[in-house]
Amino acid sequence: MKKRVELSLFCRIISTLSTALMCGVFFYALQRPDDRIASWILGALMIMLFLSTLFFMPLSISVDHKRLKIRRPLKTKSIPLSDISDVRLCPPTMSAIRLFGSGGWFGWYGWFKEKDLGRYFAYYGKASDCFLITLKDGKKYMLGCKDAPAMVKAIKAYLQ
Repeated sequence: MKKRVELSLFCRIISTLSTALMCGVFFYALQRPDDRIASWILGALMIMLFLSTLFFMPLSISVDHKRLKIRRPLKTKSIPLSDISDVRLCPPTMSAIRLFGSGGWFGWYGWFKEKDLGRYFAYYGKASDCFLITLKDGKKYMLGCKDAPAMVKAIKAYLQ
């Protein structure tokens, strides 16, 4: 089973506006010959931001009889089903604290912390589409995809 990660309206607006603003500032800075160093530093920072997006932005979640896979633009994260101890529907709360990662720019990804759940790594596009994977070693992943209840049901079926 494979399900696509859908970005929320907030994510799409923030991603579009911030990308347009960064590109506008960069191209404006390039037009000013006295600020060449500043414009190249800004360009390097933009490249680093976009590379982080390419490495972590979730595109889809899939599961088969051996693995749970989180597909990202440049890399796929694979979690063996034998390492999973629990899976349940669990949207993140508004009290989630972002420790390191994106809070809406091309999705939510990175380390987060909540009072009830503790620390987890997130890969999702909409908070309403989320479920929590707990591994046997205690690591937690907040994942999200279209039709999350069906994905949770499929993962549970493979775990049995």
